[in-house]
Amino acid sequence: MNMYSHGIHMALIAVFFILFTNNQVYPANGMNVIDKCWRTNPKWRGNRHQLARCSVGYAGKMSNNIGHGTTNYKVTDPSDDALNPKPGTLRYAMTHIKGKVWITFKRDMSIKLQKPLLISSFTAIDGRGVNVHIHGGGCLMLQRVNNVIIHSLRIHDCKAQTAGPVLGPDAKVVHLSAVDGDAIRILSSTKVWIDHNTLYNCPDGLIDVTRGSTQVTISNNWFRSQDKVMLLGHDDGFMRDKNMKVTVAFNHFGPRCHQRMPRVRFGYAHVVNNLYLGWGLYAIGGSMDPTVKSQSNLFIAPEAGNKEVTWRKQGSGRIWNFLSVGDVFENGASFVQSRGTDKGTSLKPNYTPEQAFPVEDARKVRDLTSSSGALKCSRVSYC
Repeated sequence: MNMYSHGIHMALIAVFFILFTNNQVYPANGMNVIDKCWRTNPKWRGNRHQLARCSVGYAGKMSNNIGHGTTNYKVTDPSDDALNPKPGTLRYAMTHIKGKVWITFKRDMSIKLQKPLLISSFTAIDGRGVNVHIHGGGCLMLQRVNNVIIHSLRIHDCKAQTAGPVLGPDAKVVHLSAVDGDAIRILSSTKVWIDHNTLYNCPDGLIDVTRGSTQVTISNNWFRSQDKVMLLGHDDGFMRDKNMKVTVAFNHFGPRCHQRMPRVRFGYAHVVNNLYLGWGLYAIGGSMDPTVKSQSNLFIAPEAGNKEVTWRKQGSGRIWNFLSVGDVFENGASFVQSRGTDKGTSLKPNYTPEQAFPVEDARKVRDLTSSSGALKCSRVSYC
């Protein structure tokens, strides 16, 4: 081999090294449909808003979060003041920036919240490229808002809080009731996309979708080390949750997750292409006439204990529509479907064209979820 050929050979080796290391998945063969949309773009840092058009499921495309009038805001200060936030902090963006705001972070940081952080409408929190931890007082709350993206954050060790005042959107003081310490609490909100976050170790749940919230997609997240993971539906008496529609796709559940992956009341959940690495009490549960279509998931039962995926709250007059289609069960896992479940139109998600996405074979789920959680992005190119 001459020196010229040797040089070309070494250059090719260097290119392949960049593409296949640093926790990257490239080319796109093993990626799910969301990640294929933006992660194959080596210039994603200069085109962060591309992400908004990559969501699927009930949230649909988040195109209302970008375009004319969007403010790009960079968090430079990890401190927090619940009533008088400083410019440069995350809470300042939520309370003082009006209209569309796309939030990024200058560097790795750990943000300890004093009180729950009230997220404003038309907000994207984009943690790609840095290591951002959020913990402390009550964590993130979406209350009567719409068009929200939460992406690539590590949210954990959130604490229950007593009632008290906090500065909210438009710099207005809001008197919050006591909170249980969920990582992300969504109340009476619509069009919300929670993607590529790592969530664990909170005293109540990791994600709650309640009080009439709908059009929600929860995708590519890593849930671990948690008792109650995900609640869809407020309580057994809150009838407004009949209209709730949530897509749960490409997530990694486990290890050490006990129950509620998710638990559903009243509404409809499309649970698709997720990896379940064991459970304690159950994986998918429900009460008050929920409808759950479990499609092409991989359920790996725990070595000991309950092998059954599902749980139903018993009681007179309660019915459930639990359907398993194309799921794969390992290590003795089993799924009890509802008797007489209508496998036709009633359990279809009925997505609009902008919500629809291809469902992959469950045997591909390990690859589809291999990058779940907050991403470790190369500072050079791919994420």
